[in-house]
Amino acid sequence: MKVERMELNAVRLAAKADSADALHPRIEAVAPPQLQPGQALVRVKSAGVNPSDVKAALGMMPQVVWPRTPGRDYAGVVVDGPAEWVGREVWGSGGDLGITRDGTHAGWLLLPVAALREKPRALGFDAAGSVGVPFVTAYEGWRRAGLPQRGQVVAVFGANGKVGQAAVQLAAMAGATVVAVQRSATLQGHAAAAVEVVDAREGDIAERVRAATGGRGADLVFNTVGSAYFEAANRVMAKGATQVFIATAERAVPFDIFTFYRGMHTYVGIDTLAFDCVESNQRLDAMRDGFDSGALQPFPVRAGSVYGLDRAAEAYRRVIGGDAERIVLRP
Repeated sequence: MKVERMELNAVRLAAKADSADALHPRIEAVAPPQLQPGQALVRVKSAGVNPSDVKAALGMMPQVVWPRTPGRDYAGVVVDGPAEWVGREVWGSGGDLGITRDGTHAGWLLLPVAALREKPRALGFDAAGSVGVPFVTAYEGWRRAGLPQRGQVVAVFGANGKVGQAAVQLAAMAGATVVAVQRSATLQGHAAAAVEVVDAREGDIAERVRAATGGRGADLVFNTVGSAYFEAANRVMAKGATQVFIATAERAVPFDIFTFYRGMHTYVGIDTLAFDCVESNQRLDAMRDGFDSGALQPFPVRAGSVYGLDRAAEAYRRVIGGDAERIVLRP
């Protein structure tokens, strides 16, 4: 297929911004790059905006190589590369995208062929472009912990966040008994089975989670917040339990070594920036059937949360300000 050499816009950052208010990316017209062997060109249709995208722009990710086009998540159409891929709809993410190689907040995205993964047919572009980082993070956390199993008890702390919602969905799809700990009384997002919600604003969190599990505690704990829930999450771990960490506010926390080894506990740390676009998309591909079957569902993308590249700065400020909506750019 011959690619029309049309220029499409891209968000460009020359260097880190000192603050969110000082974040004023340039919008540049970029021609489609010439391919090297083993590469493919994707016309980006939708690209999620993640907190890590904006943190990178603010210099909070020391791995970033400047200048850079940000963005880790995408959905689009392959327009150049191996004949068997041209014209196919793809989705993806990557810890290298927007960090050490130009990312997805652009009309054109150059990828290694090995990173190409077919988009779930059940998802439109906006939905597929919003899945990446949260679901890859949740899946990798569960994978490293052994994956939830039917009959196990799972507790997700910070279940109303995007990674928390993804972790709840994956555990519910697997048939585990799921307890969602969050600062609200109503479950946020989808789950393929009933989920017990523990409102973290009321009472002793650990006691309430243990009560919800009949006193047994949780076999797997996904702590999406870190230090704020560290003590309570430790107290709900059953014998031989594993706890997953992906973030924290405070680095230093009180740690009871005796309880740790007597409980035969395991801690798992996850940083998806360590996974390039090939490795990230292998993990996304493992979830594709779940999205096609409806057992997994993407985050709702509402009309007011879809932006053109010319309004990227506005979208970035909403994300770094903690907006609960899933925000996407449509190049």
